[in-house]
Amino acid sequence: MSEPTITADEIRERVRALLEQHDPRTTDRLEFLRARFDAGLAWVHFPVGLGGLNTYRELQNVVETELTAAGAPSNNPRRIGIGLGMAAPTILRFGTDEQKRRFLRPLWTGEEVWCQLFSEPGAGSDLAALGTRAVRDGDEWVVTGQKVWTSTAHTARWGILVARTDPDVPKHQGMTYFVCDMTDPGVEVRPLRQITGEAEFNEVFLTGARIPDAHRLGEVGEGWKVAQTTLMNERVAIGGSAMPREGGMVGTVARTWRERPELRAPDLHDRLLRLWAEAEAFRLAGTRLRQQLAVGEPGPEGSGMKLAFARLNQALSGLEVELLGDEGLRYDDWSMRRPELVDFTGREAGYRYLRAKGNSIEGGTSEILRNIIAERVLGLPPEPRVDKDVAWKDLPR
Repeated sequence: MSEPTITADEIRERVRALLEQHDPRTTDRLEFLRARFDAGLAWVHFPVGLGGLNTYRELQNVVETELTAAGAPSNNPRRIGIGLGMAAPTILRFGTDEQKRRFLRPLWTGEEVWCQLFSEPGAGSDLAALGTRAVRDGDEWVVTGQKVWTSTAHTARWGILVARTDPDVPKHQGMTYFVCDMTDPGVEVRPLRQITGEAEFNEVFLTGARIPDAHRLGEVGEGWKVAQTTLMNERVAIGGSAMPREGGMVGTVARTWRERPELRAPDLHDRLLRLWAEAEAFRLAGTRLRQQLAVGEPGPEGSGMKLAFARLNQALSGLEVELLGDEGLRYDDWSMRRPELVDFTGREAGYRYLRAKGNSIEGGTSEILRNIIAERVLGLPPEPRVDKDVAWKDLPR
């Protein structure tokens, strides 16, 4: 990126011009969002013409503050979090000009929802062991295999997909990254019912699904390299989002403590204080991480944030159930709903406790994240890898 030249005052002028031309009180929501993207006010750190102004990431706060004060509509970022947090930065870095123009605008406005087709029944923590095959057929790739734990697949228009294109080389070298059309007749989405009773996740079966080579991201065989950008951004998206003091789970538990004095117990008070302090340290560390992101790509620090997020959510939800006693065991809705969003704060304590169990699995298991931190942050020796130079086809299944 060239040296940014746009100031905060100039961004405010652009926001005012947008509001004058598209009054949010009278403009259709989608029309306003499209106009905002075209004005470069979607992601100010993105290039001009792709929703941005080629300026500093932190200046996005100026845009959000001005538009919120004016009552402008949101693109509902929680609903399209996979597109915003994972697909968009990957497309920006590895996509062709045509791919960027085609995908980024409807992704940001929420017209097209995205999902992530990475994990498989035999390749979760060890993603590089995946077996979904993509075979070249002229200008297309024919894909066959199964993906699992796919959030929003039941509502998604597009999926970011990693598939094996060369089984004769070691597992990290023979993968390629694609954009998969979820409406293709070869794509079947089935619900996975969770411990909460609902089916937020899915398994996806690919049976001769056809993907144009024009929807390939990066070079053939470099899917692992491209996927690393997605995974690093995913962990930041899960664990490094901005929030106010007492935002998230800790705020819910602290509010119950203050409003229900009859539930208080000395041992729970000490635990709540420790977790409150940890949550505040986590929040401030997230602020520092976002400052680092303003000048570069996400690194292994995001793994630490996601690891801490999972542990805190599980500890806080467990404390809340203990605090509420019998009341904390109540869970009123066991129906197999198909939600688009995970709603931690708008549901019962029992739901939060059950759903938080998935936090240490989704977005990279806590065990794998500890390995990443040990090797890439602390510089400890890596674990022995006996399959490093073995062709994927020769690995035991």
